[in-house]
Amino acid sequence: MEMEPLYKPHGVEERWQRAWEGEGLYHADPEAPGETYVIAIPPPNVTGALHMGHALNGTIQDVLIRWHRMRGFNTLWQPGYDHAGIATQAAVERELRKEGTSRLELGRDAFVERVWEWLHEYGGIIMSQFRRLGCSLDYERERFTMDDGYVRAVMRFFVHLYERGWMFRDNRIVNWCTDCGTTVSDLEVEHIDVDDTLTYARYALADGDGFVTIATARPATILADVALAVHPDDERYKALIGKDVIVPVVGRKVPVIADERVDPTFGTGALKITPGHDPTDFEIGRDHGLPELTVIGFDGRITGDVPDDFRGLTEAEAAERVVAWLKEHDQLEKREHYRHAVGHCDRSGTRIQPLVMLQWWCAMDDLARPAIEAIDSGRVRFHPPVHGRVASDWLKAIRPWNVSRQLWWGHQLPIWYCPDGHVTCAETEPTACAVCGSPELTRDPDVLDTWFSSALWPFATLGWPDDTPELRRYYPGDVNSTGRDIIFLWVNRMVMAGIELMGDIPFRDVIIHSTILASDGQRMSKSKGTGLDPVELIEQHGADATRYGLLKMSSTQDVRFTPVPIEEGRRLANKLWNASRLLLMSGGDEVEARPKSLEERWILARIDATRSEIERDFETYDFSHAVDRLYHLTFDDFCDWYLESIKPRLGEADVKATAFAALERLLELLHPVLAHVTEEIWSHLPAREGRLIVAPWLQPDASYAADVDALVRVQEAAERFRRSGVVTPLDGDEKRIFDAVVKPERAKGNGAGRLEEEVARLEGEIARSEKMLSNERFVANARAEVVQAEREKLERYRRELDAIRN
Repeated sequence: MEMEPLYKPHGVEERWQRAWEGEGLYHADPEAPGETYVIAIPPPNVTGALHMGHALNGTIQDVLIRWHRMRGFNTLWQPGYDHAGIATQAAVERELRKEGTSRLELGRDAFVERVWEWLHEYGGIIMSQFRRLGCSLDYERERFTMDDGYVRAVMRFFVHLYERGWMFRDNRIVNWCTDCGTTVSDLEVEHIDVDDTLTYARYALADGDGFVTIATARPATILADVALAVHPDDERYKALIGKDVIVPVVGRKVPVIADERVDPTFGTGALKITPGHDPTDFEIGRDHGLPELTVIGFDGRITGDVPDDFRGLTEAEAAERVVAWLKEHDQLEKREHYRHAVGHCDRSGTRIQPLVMLQWWCAMDDLARPAIEAIDSGRVRFHPPVHGRVASDWLKAIRPWNVSRQLWWGHQLPIWYCPDGHVTCAETEPTACAVCGSPELTRDPDVLDTWFSSALWPFATLGWPDDTPELRRYYPGDVNSTGRDIIFLWVNRMVMAGIELMGDIPFRDVIIHSTILASDGQRMSKSKGTGLDPVELIEQHGADATRYGLLKMSSTQDVRFTPVPIEEGRRLANKLWNASRLLLMSGGDEVEARPKSLEERWILARIDATRSEIERDFETYDFSHAVDRLYHLTFDDFCDWYLESIKPRLGEADVKATAFAALERLLELLHPVLAHVTEEIWSHLPAREGRLIVAPWLQPDASYAADVDALVRVQEAAERFRRSGVVTPLDGDEKRIFDAVVKPERAKGNGAGRLEEEVARLEGEIARSEKMLSNERFVANARAEVVQAEREKLERYRRELDAIRN
């Protein structure tokens, strides 16, 4: 079948995606030979759709998987979904409200059944979108964090931690979202700068000897004050330490205490202490044995031991009433504008209410210690390394983790209580209390934070806690690729759990890829209209072009989106297609390197040299430079120089056989990036028996290494001619190649061009470069690669000047 005159990616890409998967070429076989290479995709939310971060991360992982598959590794790229507790429950509850009902009216079992129905209809679309991108995941192994086997793994993990003595139940301060109706972790709190008002309130000394003024942005919480605190070294307040003050509105007598956590520069330097509604106050209160009063309920309204006219008010309404009381009693000193960061739930956008609740917690110190050692010692390597320091520092500062969530969708705690309050922890429902033997048991209604399921992902997907062939073969994995916002949510937890449960790290390398920002430099946002749908880019440019463009934009820094690299990828695919079609139209059924001419030895040397450079790029996860090298090898070296120079001799059998061999090698190098177009061209080459996706990776070949720079003089002569019109004297193969590629006869003039102007330019560049390199400070202080680059430029200027003078 002949190649189409124009490359049309959509039909080609979708056909190969179906063929690869249908032929089982993505599937990992634990019985197959070869060293393993394993990536477990960071599971997207089951409710989610592909965004630019997914697309970039998926492309990076697919490049690594395809490269290792071609190198003969037994590769496993594990797909799956996270159940996304809060997001999924919120989505289903929205649907129920449209129907005029609620989860409370349905009841728990019926609600969970509705969630499953909703997911079967709307969930899971992202895997089909990964297929559109060409991601060669082992889709047969798709896992879900609510699978029966995965639920069992989560239960085992909780019981393991309980038996280790690390799970405990305590009243501690939590982040409560009134909109979601649940606690959220510190990592799910987004701190946003807001404009507030700082209220300066006078607290009367109980002995009648004056006032102490405090500043607060939350006057409603004055109702729950249990102390005032000052810094022990603050001379202004030393005499007041140990005295009592009277809390406004409620008339409660509370002590003045000293604590080093008080910031003397904030407000007046005196701090009201409200352990029930502020994390810092809670810690201070615990250390000083203070009561923990709560006056704001789970609905965000005033409750508890407060004056009757405050009950049921919103916090804002209560704040107005407190300020009015302060004015009326001459205890309001002043109010002023105050801008500060306030925690908001990243799911709902609602302002977080710090509340004290009885919750299950996990002590993290013993879990974190081996993970810190693994990161600090380099057993787990972060790329770029700065993120390893960030991960380690977070682990070193880790506090007990709140594992309870007040949801109905998720992994219900494996905790049962008897009427006497005894706790039984078991993987499956027990028949009697483990303490007193009572058969009357009630299960804790809360579900587990998703950190339990995320921590287990690299090995629960392989069958843990059972001893499966997959687990023995494919654990530990090799790479985890993700964005920096997932380091704490997933990466650190996986390292902790892997070491604790499996005795080994879950992966060696962690790639923290760049964030692709909107064109204005801000994070992409659908609500602001700056979000981009990768599927639309695929439909417009093709999957290969989109993959290429995303990799070209990837780096260690965040980057603003531009369509230019994707358009460049489309041009590259078209150029490759047209060049391949030209060769195939010349006929021939041999694929063998039999180089006779200079340019034939040169292209084989260039392909091998680029192979070596790309392997180094892939090994160091430098994908931007890798695709740039592939572009220049294909566009410049193969198409513009090699193919143009051999066109007049394409009727010769050796020339065609060598050209097909060179194209074959080029396709092997390009395949991990331009997966579809290379496979399509490969299928048209003579004597094709297998797929490119499983063809052996190009092996090193030093046979032609001596010719890797063989066209330097010709290429420099071409550059001079295009710049100045000066024809450099060449002969033999060099002149033949120059004439075939540059076609100087088409240019006007006698070949002398602007000779004097070009000589003057080169002499000026030589003088500038010599002066720079004679500067000892430059040579001593500049980076070595900068100095070397300048030396190479000087050598080239001298070489070019000699060429045109001769």
